[in-house]
Amino acid sequence: MTTRVSSWRLLAVNPVTAASAVALLLLAVVVVTAPWLAPYGVNDVNVPDALQSPSGTHWFGTDELGRDVLSRVLVAIQASLRVAVVSVAFAATVGVTLGVAAGYVGGWLDAVVMRVVDVMFAFPVLLLALAVVAILGPGTATTMLAIGIVYVPIFARVARAGTLGVRVEPYVAVSRSMGTGPLYILRRHVLPNIAGPLVVQTSLSLAFAILSEAALSFLGLGIQPPQPSLGRMIFDAQGFVTMAWWMAVFPGAAIVVTVLAFNLLGDGLRDVLDPRRRTLIEARRQPGSRP
Repeated sequence: MTTRVSSWRLLAVNPVTAASAVALLLLAVVVVTAPWLAPYGVNDVNVPDALQSPSGTHWFGTDELGRDVLSRVLVAIQASLRVAVVSVAFAATVGVTLGVAAGYVGGWLDAVVMRVVDVMFAFPVLLLALAVVAILGPGTATTMLAIGIVYVPIFARVARAGTLGVRVEPYVAVSRSMGTGPLYILRRHVLPNIAGPLVVQTSLSLAFAILSEAALSFLGLGIQPPQPSLGRMIFDAQGFVTMAWWMAVFPGAAIVVTVLAFNLLGDGLRDVLDPRRRTLIEARRQPGSRP
């Protein structure tokens, strides 16, 4: 209990991490309540009100069809986070399973899994996602699958590295010598000890997944109209940048804030969950210590 309280305390006293956590909490509220928070329908066309600047009626202005930008940004954030969460959950499940199995079993299984991972790492993330979408066709489900596939190798490598370190620990050897089954050892000893790096990687992967979804939607291969998406909104705003800056600025700001919040939270979690960095931070906070 003391360790958990200390961990929460270290996170809370870091103003950057605390601010990112608050931002993500607000985003979570938006995800749940976006349809009710949106003041207008996301596809309510009102041509006479097209390209209105931000005002009391339309806080984020309107687009070229008179649609309320604020409403579309709220619903687009919901869609982006849904894609990111599902895709990263898929990547974590498959990647951790492969990485733990390869690291614990070793031998030919480790060689095969890591060679496949190396091949996938040879391709840029966005290029590999584009290839998957091009094969399966654009759409929300395809976007989730494509992003999930390209992030599987990252989780596999993190899980394998942690497993290689844990499997040689004395308590694992003792448990194995007592006839304990591998599934119990993995569940009881390996997974709890590699959870820290995986939590940090999950936070960082969520940030990159949001960027990947925005990039795919910008190229017309992600979330399809009439469903609003942040990347597609920025693409549609290209021809109106000089006369309606708000069409690109607000969706872009939503991407920046969301990605930055996940990245900063990941940095804070790394400081707390990494024993060496945590010891250094606690030492610096001791009275009389050097800054």
